[in-house]
Amino acid sequence: MNEVVNKTNQINGKVYLVGAGPGDVDLLTVKALRLIQSCDVILYDNLVSAAIRSIFPNGCKKFFVGKSRADHSIPQHNLNQLMVTLAKRGLSVCRLKGGDPLIFGRGSEEMLVLHKAGITTELIPGITAASGCTSYAGIPLTHRGVSQGCTFITGHAEKNLDINWSSLATAGHTLVFYMGLSQLPNIRKKLLENGLAKETPAALIENGTHQCQRVVTSTLDNLAQDAVALQLTSPTLIVIGKVVKLREQLAWFEDLSRNRKSLTTDLNKKSRLSA
Repeated sequence: MNEVVNKTNQINGKVYLVGAGPGDVDLLTVKALRLIQSCDVILYDNLVSAAIRSIFPNGCKKFFVGKSRADHSIPQHNLNQLMVTLAKRGLSVCRLKGGDPLIFGRGSEEMLVLHKAGITTELIPGITAASGCTSYAGIPLTHRGVSQGCTFITGHAEKNLDINWSSLATAGHTLVFYMGLSQLPNIRKKLLENGLAKETPAALIENGTHQCQRVVTSTLDNLAQDAVALQLTSPTLIVIGKVVKLREQLAWFEDLSRNRKSLTTDLNKKSRLSA
């Protein structure tokens, strides 16, 4: 990261905390796209998809600053300082995060540091995984007569998950766990112990909104063993609740993907025949 562009302008630049959405490049907001294409520097996470990275302009500096389980490319305090340093050099910085910056994205933590350093910041929300991935899986977060609410929970914690399991098990909401794949056995155990029925419909959405999206529907009781049997990997979203049963009637993305593949195959055949 030593090759950072500099500006002679002594006026501080600006940091934009931008939500990239769950992966499909078409789900970027217009404002997010504009900032990606106009900022001097892009600092991007590992959940920013390859499709979105492919539209990064050639003229800007790009730095990967992502974090995964037990693997941080840059410590958070160093990243905070990097944003401050770049802005004080007069640069416009796009801090690009998967999903929405304020939903399990440390966006508020980074914004507090930037404000304390006197750096002007702007927040651009993105479609969070719970909304984008369930939509592409054909699973509504709420449905009249089925679920009148939804709860987002992080499955990742520095030490132990500090969660009111009894409240989750009895609320009657759709439960959506982010970053919870490695915690699935514990999630299953805690919810069952606190009264949620083992037959409760549940789903795993791997690489949601991507062309390689996989959706596994199961029950709370079988979800953990199904994840192992099918070798699911992160990022995988966990959805638990009666709304999962509606997927059978509402699924649409897989059909669209198959039609696209079929169209591409037909076009390739026609191209070869005319050659």
